[in-house]
Amino acid sequence: MTSKSRVYRLHSTLELPLEDVYDYFEDPDLPETITDIDITRRNNTLIISAVSDDDTISKYTPTAQLKASVTENRVYEEDPEEMDGPGPGPSAGGGPQWGALEEEQEEPESELVEYACFKGDRETVLQNSTLQYAMFEVLCNVAREAEKGTLTAIIAIDGDLEAIRIVDGEDRPASINVAEEPRDEDGENGVNWRDNKFIS
Repeated sequence: MTSKSRVYRLHSTLELPLEDVYDYFEDPDLPETITDIDITRRNNTLIISAVSDDDTISKYTPTAQLKASVTENRVYEEDPEEMDGPGPGPSAGGGPQWGALEEEQEEPESELVEYACFKGDRETVLQNSTLQYAMFEVLCNVAREAEKGTLTAIIAIDGDLEAIRIVDGEDRPASINVAEEPRDEDGENGVNWRDNKFIS
């Protein structure tokens, strides 16, 4: 897209296994203005930065970057709730069968998996203005890889506003509602709706 494209509002709750993020960026579908991606991990923060071959962009100018927090989640091979069942019934002998009970309550197989969580508004998830819209397109592609989370945004392309909504990896219909905010002078001369004896 051209430099006339802008991102005005953005909110993300995306979560992906960290391994899936690395796999995606091994051969990503990048916009023309981005030639490569740099991925840096600092403790529990993942930073994905745009690399441009545009000579007019100074090497000291920070390009747009995606920022995610890295957390560990325990993933079960089978859903623990499905494995529980109704519980042990009365035994044939009338007494408790402690051995059978312990076997049924064994911890299901699980492992700790690191997740990249792109959560927050534009200033948190998508930072720096140079190549910002191109990096937003990259974020949309990442959102389409995510099985969990929502990405919503308001963008402008050549002056026309457009709404973006991606839920659990799928593009969904979205619309923009424009609401006029009250001006200060309206509050001074108009009716005070919050403190009005005629309104109960």
